[in-house]
Amino acid sequence: MKALLATCGAHAIQDGLVAIQFVLLPVLAQSLGLSYSQVGILKAANNIATSVLEIPSGFLAEKFGEKKLLIFGLLCAGIGYIGVSQSGYFATVCFFFLITGCGAAFQHSLSSALIVNNFQGGLRRKTLGTYNAFGDVGKLLYTGSFSLLMGIGLAWNSVVLPLAISACVFAIVVWQLLPDTHTNSRPTKRESAGKGTWGIRHPTRFSALGTMVLLDSMVQSGFFTFIAFVLIEKGASASHAAGGVVLTLIGGTAGKLAGGFLASRLGDRASFNLIQVVSIVGIIAIIFLPLQAVFIILPLVGIFVQGSSTICYGAVAEQVEEDKTARGYAVIYTLAAGASAIGPATLGIIADIYSLTATVWMLAALTALTVLFSVTLSGRQYMAKPV
Repeated sequence: MKALLATCGAHAIQDGLVAIQFVLLPVLAQSLGLSYSQVGILKAANNIATSVLEIPSGFLAEKFGEKKLLIFGLLCAGIGYIGVSQSGYFATVCFFFLITGCGAAFQHSLSSALIVNNFQGGLRRKTLGTYNAFGDVGKLLYTGSFSLLMGIGLAWNSVVLPLAISACVFAIVVWQLLPDTHTNSRPTKRESAGKGTWGIRHPTRFSALGTMVLLDSMVQSGFFTFIAFVLIEKGASASHAAGGVVLTLIGGTAGKLAGGFLASRLGDRASFNLIQVVSIVGIIAIIFLPLQAVFIILPLVGIFVQGSSTICYGAVAEQVEEDKTARGYAVIYTLAAGASAIGPATLGIIADIYSLTATVWMLAALTALTVLFSVTLSGRQYMAKPV
């Protein structure tokens, strides 16, 4: 129970701090005079650092244990955002976004490994759904607090500072909650055969799953980075646009929970395809609907845009040997973080050259591509020799 509290709490804080970028970026764009490309670069800086360190975090967990690395990640995130709160230039904000990205790398794969090694089958997916939902609870708390405090007239840096300090405080809580154990140190029947391998049971299907996660992550990061700008272009104020992001995140919280429960009943492939088709319809609808109608459907769009992630991450554990779980998740989260860096930067360039509408159409097209790889989500377990 203590491990679940620690991982869910760390997830809430780390994802909450990352999510405030979605409501902070429009404010920075106005105050610093940033282009869409520069907005994409800022978002990419955070995710590049995360993607570079995701795989090393999996290996380091096997040596040092998850506890120390979770604490390190929280401290990096907190210190990074303290730096952001004191910055007034594009270059310095970009640098501190890199620091926060380093901290974010030491969370997802470590926490996921802790959870999947303590739950099996359908219960594993439900538990992962709960863990994922805590990330969105953090997003709601942090973006909601940011929007509320900005709405009453506080300066953005005065709002970011206490949110950053919360990460440092929770690092102390994690130190007290978690024992000094290594999730992946338990011997298994395949231990001798799996030494020196990545523990991937079926490389072709794992590669397809990785491609699907990459595309899906590009969509999610791009959607949340630019949805506030789309709302502003339709006539919303900056504060109302921030509220729109919060509405979407509310839907995302429900979507991640629903994705796990839906997969346990309909199966991974059917659930994923259903969610993605509805996502495409919702994304395209944003282009044509008036502002008021867009605000109404944003929670529904959030449900489906983010509901797919629980299904994808639940499928990882079935394709990786148990004693290499952290490595498998590190690979997947590296792809997700890399896509989250490439997506906003590329979509920002498209928005500058063409329009935000073209960017939204691209999001719909990328979502459609993920369906082509859903054969990975068959629900079968492959016991091929690890590679």
